[in-house]
Amino acid sequence: MLKYVEDIAIFDGENYLLKAYGSFFSKFFVLFVIPIHKFRTMKVNAEKETGPVWARKDDPRVTPVGAFLRKSRLDELPQIFNVFKGEMSFIGLRPIRKFFADKLSRDFPFYFLRFYIKPGLTGWAQVSAEYDNSMEWHLKKLEYELFYMQEYTLFLDAVIILKTIKTVVWAKGN
Repeated sequence: MLKYVEDIAIFDGENYLLKAYGSFFSKFFVLFVIPIHKFRTMKVNAEKETGPVWARKDDPRVTPVGAFLRKSRLDELPQIFNVFKGEMSFIGLRPIRKFFADKLSRDFPFYFLRFYIKPGLTGWAQVSAEYDNSMEWHLKKLEYELFYMQEYTLFLDAVIILKTIKTVVWAKGN
């Protein structure tokens, strides 16, 4: 239903493009699944022994090139094609892997609301909150996402774009 990742290498090298999926509900509450691409930043089979786990600071599963791509947020660059095709927005709520979305949906009763809009390359939560993998942080992130959905304006989108540019230029990503 949400975003999940398959190991499909698109080109050789240390990083790969992954085929992933993001979902959103239309105004008629119809679920759409869209293919999303991003550069692979983790080693192949990074979760083979542990299963899905939250990313963390200095994550040993991340490759050296992947660390740079994540820090600069350039790992999301291939998703620009999804934006041009109308499957994603520049600004919205980031897709999430199905495993984690299912868990957060059980923990937070209103989590499903975040899927009422298209996923985006960047969002209010990404530029407003320092990444952490705690449940408290995920609740705070959901609060930022619901705030964005309720208070959406072109001015807020402009602020998000400027903060995203600052993050990319100064490599302040997590």
